[in-house]
Amino acid sequence: MIQLEDVTVARGAATLIEGIDLRISPGQHIGLIGANGSGKSSLLSLLIGELAPERGELRRRPDCRIAHVGQESPALDRPALEVVLDADRELRAIEAEIESAQLAGDGERLAHAHARFQEIEGYGARARASALLSGLGFSPERMDRPVAEFSGGWRARIKLARALMCRSDLLLLDEPTNHLDLDAVLWLEGWLKAYRGALLVVSHDRDFLDNMVGWIAAVSERTLHLYRGNYADYEERWAAELATRQAMFERQGREIAHLERFVRRFRAKATKARQAQSRLKALERMERLAPAHVDSPFTFRFPEPAASPDPLVTLEEAAGGYDGQVVLGAVTLAIRAHARIGILGRNGTGKSTLIRILAGELPLLSGERVAARRLAVGYFAQHQLDQLRPDESALQHLARTDPRASEQELRDYLGSFAFGAARACAPVGRFSGGEKSRLVLAILIRGRPNLLLLDEPTNHLDLEVRHALTLALQEYEGAVVLVSHDRHLLRTTTEDFLLVAGGRARAFEGDLDDYRLWLEGEREDPGGNAERASVAASRRDRRREEACERARRSLARAPIAREIATIEASLFELEQEKQAVEMQLSEPAQPNGSDWGAISQRHADLSRRMREHEERWLDLHEEMEKLR
Repeated sequence: MIQLEDVTVARGAATLIEGIDLRISPGQHIGLIGANGSGKSSLLSLLIGELAPERGELRRRPDCRIAHVGQESPALDRPALEVVLDADRELRAIEAEIESAQLAGDGERLAHAHARFQEIEGYGARARASALLSGLGFSPERMDRPVAEFSGGWRARIKLARALMCRSDLLLLDEPTNHLDLDAVLWLEGWLKAYRGALLVVSHDRDFLDNMVGWIAAVSERTLHLYRGNYADYEERWAAELATRQAMFERQGREIAHLERFVRRFRAKATKARQAQSRLKALERMERLAPAHVDSPFTFRFPEPAASPDPLVTLEEAAGGYDGQVVLGAVTLAIRAHARIGILGRNGTGKSTLIRILAGELPLLSGERVAARRLAVGYFAQHQLDQLRPDESALQHLARTDPRASEQELRDYLGSFAFGAARACAPVGRFSGGEKSRLVLAILIRGRPNLLLLDEPTNHLDLEVRHALTLALQEYEGAVVLVSHDRHLLRTTTEDFLLVAGGRARAFEGDLDDYRLWLEGEREDPGGNAERASVAASRRDRRREEACERARRSLARAPIAREIATIEASLFELEQEKQAVEMQLSEPAQPNGSDWGAISQRHADLSRRMREHEERWLDLHEEMEKLR
């Protein structure tokens, strides 16, 4: 359908990706991943014809229909539903033809137009557009509102609905989940799974990729490699490749060191000069391997909170809303020290309102909010990105929050968030969305909060930053309240869930799989959730039993794991010593006879001990497998 051969993608004078060889076949679902700025969006622009290849050839089947999320804003004075229908240009053209034929009284034209209208399922087009908008969170009333009345996030959903509305052979999506809530993400997954065309999607949501794609196209170091499988499969293969590259790099380093020692020692000796020269040429010809590295430069962590009062925040019959209208009412809740809570709920039910109430940003309409005396809130929300001062640098922003810190200390701190010397001093107005999110996180972490309130913190963040954030939250010693459509982040950093629905917030006794079932039930039978709650409770009890069994097996595995770790450490030491002995044996100037025999015996002893350790290591792993 589409084939790229030795294609180079560039923006201006900057080369982004070189030597791309990629074939996109009908029905193939591919996830396109890579760090922000690596060229993923430029590759999509190339496929839709907005960008020409710098080199190479792009072949496209002539009748291939490509749909993508356009950058242009749709007509702002028209209803959202009509704007989505406008995306099907053939539909609108046939509707215009039918109207023209009717006015002209041309029966033949009218018959042909109606026949084609039926072929493209035009009579069901309005229902399809309504289903798309509904799945993306629009109520029937909102579908009839002019686009101009919606915020940027809702307009992004309208653009996505327009792309899905088009009949296409290839669908290109660039971060489609960024402006979606979890319920809309789950709906989009279901829609895309049923999509019969080819899909190329840029995403930093690992669960979304795991569920949606059968191939991963990874952009790294200005190259693109295609891997079969989902993101979890790619991650496993990439880890193995990194290990292999690192081993090859270390082996080559030892070989280079040996050659260099030989050259230094013998190049001045006439009898050895020719051999030294040949080794020098070998060094020059040798292709130096880059050391294996993970692309992520992020290593940040949350410092220990200065205090841990308990509870941190308490709500008593609290009600909050806007312009006197209650969005969330009768909330009674205590956020304890070290709590880890994920907030679930459909779009517009009040999740962000609850976060703002907890943060103290939204005055209560009724009830009471009691904050601990030493409460330190770290609040992340998308609107805070807009509150950054565009004419100031990241360094200036950070210095304002911590005026006693030295400039070098602040520069070192920003460096852990991948703001190098130049970027730390650049105006924030030039930053991408991902860079602004990283800066807000850096400022938030610097304040040593004991309560983190995070409202969609992963929007605009790439996979590496999300991974670093996940690790930092796992080690964080304070309390976390999290709203996110990133299921991996929710699953790995929270322990309890609150469900916001029907103007109330209550404990949700289940996991994310139960929440998916709850959403499906709500669509079919709004409000009828008693039976689903019983099923969730039953599943929770079963999970507790499984957790007890896992704990028992983990206890039995612990001493085996310790012995395995001891053997692996011993094997590493033996391997290092064996390499040193082998280096002695390979030296051109050999030791005398007695020393030679001792060194050879030592080499044999080391080899024997390593074999014994390896046999025991295998036996222990077999025992571990039996306990899994």
